[in-house]
Amino acid sequence: MTVSRVVNGDANVGAEKRERVAAAIAALGYVPNRAARSLAGGRDCRIALLHNNPSAGYLSELLVGCLAEVGAADIQLTVEYCDGENDHALAERLGKHGIDAALLPSPLADDPGLLDALRRMKLPIVQIATARPADFATAVTIDDEAAAHAMTSHLLSRGHRRIGFIMGSTKQSSAELRKEGYLRALREAGVPIEPRLIQQGYFTYRSGMIAAEALVTLDPRPTAIFASNDDMAAAAIAVAHKHRLDVPAQISIVGFDDTPLATTIWPELTTVRQPIQEMARLATRFAVEAARGHLPARHHRLNFELVLRQSDAAPGGDAV
Repeated sequence: MTVSRVVNGDANVGAEKRERVAAAIAALGYVPNRAARSLAGGRDCRIALLHNNPSAGYLSELLVGCLAEVGAADIQLTVEYCDGENDHALAERLGKHGIDAALLPSPLADDPGLLDALRRMKLPIVQIATARPADFATAVTIDDEAAAHAMTSHLLSRGHRRIGFIMGSTKQSSAELRKEGYLRALREAGVPIEPRLIQQGYFTYRSGMIAAEALVTLDPRPTAIFASNDDMAAAAIAVAHKHRLDVPAQISIVGFDDTPLATTIWPELTTVRQPIQEMARLATRFAVEAARGHLPARHHRLNFELVLRQSDAAPGGDAV
């Protein structure tokens, strides 16, 4: 009871006892279990969305999904950009600020140091868009390998055989799965794999421009480019325009995610629809349930969809 009074700031504790309790707390590294305290006190659940994804469009979709869920329940959402802070210090700070559960979209979802620090704090975790769900966390994902395979197969069905690929950041597990899906589709079609048709990107517009520049100046150049997200695909379209290449008559360009950017550029982008808003909404709901002790760790996979628009066609042909 004395410890509880000190932790909760009760003034009816003597200075000597308060100092002894504070010393014990410091020595043990104790942080109160905020989820239990919120249940006992009836306080709203507090969820932290931690992020450092370079795509503004992706973050926007995440926020819309999270806000749709918190708006329908007694949930407080904290949004925080994380870059460079010590993992253990971040986890401790979240605990001290009363956070009951954490949402980790990619690439933070793939950060083993951060995952371990949050686990040690006994803070419930929901990973979003990871290819490596932790056994102690809940994860909401799609099948990135199958999605990339489906998009590459679509381009192959149009008659493309020289398909350039712009990879995503190696810090994100989904990037490697998308590359694997691209390669599997080529192998199944009997198309030789050319290493120079695979360029490294980092899920940023700028990296997409650099990678696309390398691809469109190849001799012979690819007849199609598959970029691992919409930001890089939009950059590839800009590079094609700079080189006076008609998209899609002279080169097809497709993306991944179906963020709002896909329909605000010209031509509108053929892409893989990753249901980012729904993933964020479900992740938020799962985080609240986990914080309240009602949800064991599990892996929840949603469906993807190919969205065909104006940026791809048969080689030398017209878009359908």
